[in-house]
Amino acid sequence: MAVFEKITRYLNRGLIFVGGVFLAAMVVLTCANIAARIVWIPIKGTFELMGFFGAVITAFALGYTQFVKGHIAVDVLVNRFSSKTQKITGIINCALCCVFFVMAAWQIAAKATTLWRTGEVTETLRIIYYPFTYAVAVGCAVLALVLVVELFKSVLSNKEGDV
Repeated sequence: MAVFEKITRYLNRGLIFVGGVFLAAMVVLTCANIAARIVWIPIKGTFELMGFFGAVITAFALGYTQFVKGHIAVDVLVNRFSSKTQKITGIINCALCCVFFVMAAWQIAAKATTLWRTGEVTETLRIIYYPFTYAVAVGCAVLALVLVVELFKSVLSNKEGDV
């Protein structure tokens, strides 16, 4: 289990680094576009690039945020349950989320394959869509991997008597 956790940690660190590069590119592009608008010549395609970069940043941050428990959790009701019930609810929640994000990754990858086969490009810059769509699928798949690791940790700790 420690090996999977290590692989997941390094994978998420890599994705968060790439997401950081895209975020820096967004900042530079935004500042350049603002400066260009002062002289009435906005940068062509900024809106398209911001959408693509934002999608990559968000998708690549999903797994890391789950890994460090950074997502918002409303657990007012669950905190009133016994620790065993909380553990079971957590396992069920983790399993359902894992299934959802595996399906999401699969369907987004299928959509990316369709975009690749049809040669779909953006309207302004004529940039191909599919690499960004595949990136979102990768982000969902990595989140599913993090959830699988958490699920195994929860189930194994449950079997060892750590309730």
